Amino acid sequence: MNDSPGWASPGSAPSNGKETAIPRPSEPQDGSGPTGQWSPEQPPPGQWSPPSNPGGGPGTRPPAPGWGGGPQRQGWAGPPPAAKPGVIPLRPLSLGEILDGSVSALRAHWRTALGFSLAVSVITQIAVILMQRFLLPEPTSVDPNATGAEALRQATDSARSTLISLAPATLVTMIATLFTASIITVVISRSVLGRPTTLSDAWAEARPRILPLLGLTVLVPLIMAAIMAVGIGPGLLLGSEAGAALAFLGFAAACVATLWLNVSFALAAPALMLERQSIVAALRRSTKLVRGAWWRTFGVLALTWLLTFLLTFLVSIPFGIIAVIVDGTDVSEFLNGTAPSFGWSFLIVTGIGEVIVSTLIYPFVAGVMALLYVDQRIRREALDLDLARAAGLPGYGADTPRS
Repeated sequence: MNDSPGWASPGSAPSNGKETAIPRPSEPQDGSGPTGQWSPEQPPPGQWSPPSNPGGGPGTRPPAPGWGGGPQRQGWAGPPPAAKPGVIPLRPLSLGEILDGSVSALRAHWRTALGFSLAVSVITQIAVILMQRFLLPEPTSVDPNATGAEALRQATDSARSTLISLAPATLVTMIATLFTASIITVVISRSVLGRPTTLSDAWAEARPRILPLLGLTVLVPLIMAAIMAVGIGPGLLLGSEAGAALAFLGFAAACVATLWLNVSFALAAPALMLERQSIVAALRRSTKLVRGAWWRTFGVLALTWLLTFLLTFLVSIPFGIIAVIVDGTDVSEFLNGTAPSFGWSFLIVTGIGEVIVSTLIYPFVAGVMALLYVDQRIRREALDLDLARAAGLPGYGADTPRS
């Protein structure tokens, strides 16, 4: 959307350490006096003098409204409300406005957003169920009475089996999230301007950015994995108690580094989609926008993750219980460490729950990310003026100065 008004990355923005379009006083109309001073045609001094006491004698000018001598008028109450052509007001957003804006956009464009998300979730879950049923190996059984080297071997085999089982589902889910995020980002960008959008329009804008977005989605986890390997690797190579302690410290340091980078890169996907940035440029752009607002960004993301976890928990637990009952799985299999054998009924019922969760979570999270990106650009680059001009609001011409 770099070719549409309102979203292009500024050439010299406040986030680059530069100020643009700062209004200054006009030059004198008669051409005299140094540049930057006020016009010599000033009101009579009496109109600007401080108010005197009401009982100061005859001829005393009554205090002007707003100076303490009369009733306050509405014009002195504060600035007018911000323009709101779409789902959010064009000003810096609060946490509640970001979350509410995402929900409002999904309600306003539910056919496009939720319909597409539902279709992607159904296809994804069918693929995951088929892989679980036919392709993935059976889970490794763990003997709860095993000790020593045998217990360590069983734990290692179980962890390896779990990773192998999760890898295909994680890959499919990542691709589904990518497609949903691309469409929802376009929907949010239109909703901010109050413009309608259809699935065909959103896909036409998102399609050229799918491959770069896929590259970004793959690159970020690779960076995190490399950091984790650097942190844990030296301790594992030592293989002694000192190595275990070193691996633990390296793991803690790697967790801090990956958390910091995940938050710093949180706005890379919206920047890549809306500004038509390259992968590396989108990562740099996100880091620049988050700089100075890391903790606020982390707070918004943490609350979003908490809400998605609660929704997943509230939906998945009932469907999991129903699936166990319908499938006839013995609960004792979960308690004695034996890997339960799930049938089609279990996979289908749990899959329905996953579809419901994914249909709601995918677009909500993508909407929060897009609005968080918009909020940071409003705060740092006065994007609200560009968006108001793009929305065609009166009073926002090309000569309107940036704040």
